Amino acid sequence: MNELEKINETIFESIKHVDEDGNEYWYARELQKVLEYTEWRKFVGVIKKAINSCKASNYVTSDHFVGADKMINLGKGGQRKVSDYKLSRYACYLIAQNGDSRKKVIALAQTYFAIQTRKHELLEQEYNNLTDDEKRFYQRDLTKKGNYSLNQTAKKAGVKNFDKFHNAGYKGLYNGETANDIAKRKGLRYREDILDNMGSDELIANLFRISQTNQKLINDTVQGEGNANDVHYNVGKEVRNTIKRIGGTMPEDLPTPDKSLKELKKENKDLIIIK
Repeated sequence: MNELEKINETIFESIKHVDEDGNEYWYARELQKVLEYTEWRKFVGVIKKAINSCKASNYVTSDHFVGADKMINLGKGGQRKVSDYKLSRYACYLIAQNGDSRKKVIALAQTYFAIQTRKHELLEQEYNNLTDDEKRFYQRDLTKKGNYSLNQTAKKAGVKNFDKFHNAGYKGLYNGETANDIAKRKGLRYREDILDNMGSDELIANLFRISQTNQKLINDTVQGEGNANDVHYNVGKEVRNTIKRIGGTMPEDLPTPDKSLKELKKENKDLIIIK
């Protein structure tokens, strides 16, 4: 577990609850404090945006946002009813996506819940027992699924030149580098997949870029190829700025693994590849 993952786990796992059936959830009012929103009224606005994003993604909102009104003590025996929500990991992820990106803790939440919502099918012990190469396979599979969803959303927005669209995202994240530039820097052969030649941390950064772009295209109902390209570039750049703010390593400075995932799969049939 790297330093960023440890920080995130301490912050967000500390306010996690588990019901009698083993289901994890977070209370919105507790998350509000962690995300440094001083007013419930403003945080409710973020929650409403997240609910709309959930609807736009064709998920059942009641599976992820559950009303949980409760009574609080006011002193001298008085009580007052306040509204609250029980939130799934996915709901927390959407709230982070729609939060104030200027807050450092929002950037941490976006990173944490983007990964954790995709790990929920795995037992934590099972995931931690995976080798670094097996984790690479897992993250690579997530980027494949994420890119498929992003392509569908981009197509609806009017994108036709997908090479240009994806290069816009790479340029934002990699300080102007296109997919071809990244491949050349990594010393890859012609048409060799750059994502297959990334380590886990670099794959996570790209997964973050992919998921954020997809969500923003949906949330802002972006139309027009040029506008979609601009969104992808700006999201990529914002992910880069987030990495810089939290003191992380820029993606172009991360080491390229000695072997591609294609080579590893061919050489080692005993690898645990989780789909």
